[in-house]
Amino acid sequence: MPVRHLTVGIVAVKRKLSNPWVDFEWLPEAVLPGLPEVPPGTRIGAEGTVERWYLGPVELTLHSGETSHYRDNLASGRPSVWVALRESQEGGWGVAGATIDPYEGEAFVDVVTDKVEAVPMPHEVAVELQAFIDAHHVDQPFYKRKRDRKDPNAEPDFGIGHPALAERGKRS
Repeated sequence: MPVRHLTVGIVAVKRKLSNPWVDFEWLPEAVLPGLPEVPPGTRIGAEGTVERWYLGPVELTLHSGETSHYRDNLASGRPSVWVALRESQEGGWGVAGATIDPYEGEAFVDVVTDKVEAVPMPHEVAVELQAFIDAHHVDQPFYKRKRDRKDPNAEPDFGIGHPALAERGKRS
């Protein structure tokens, strides 16, 4: 089964909150099609109480068996990369995962402590994704399963514990 790997960079925003229990909120903001020249964990900008941080690289893995999911993502009108951020035990935030499979991205929200966002997919990643779909997608024909027809002459099967079964056992 063909697999392709794409390495992208993740940018997150850190916002100051006016909350008595939480000082800051971290959220994924962007996916970079390449890797910048700065090391992971670098603050790359600030505007008022909002800071932008480059959190580091992450690998997107494309599987040929999931091409219909990728096609759904591209056809959605807003192709996205789902990014999950997780707080470390030291209090810093990092990338827990990233995917371009919308159904896998939906499953990311099952971890309630992670911050998950669908961020816009860069054009360069969309082009690579479309090339992968074109090379490996195979349409699966729809197959409607038919029920087995019941034999009208067969004895009824009532299952274990049914009163009719108990009566049948007494006659033997």
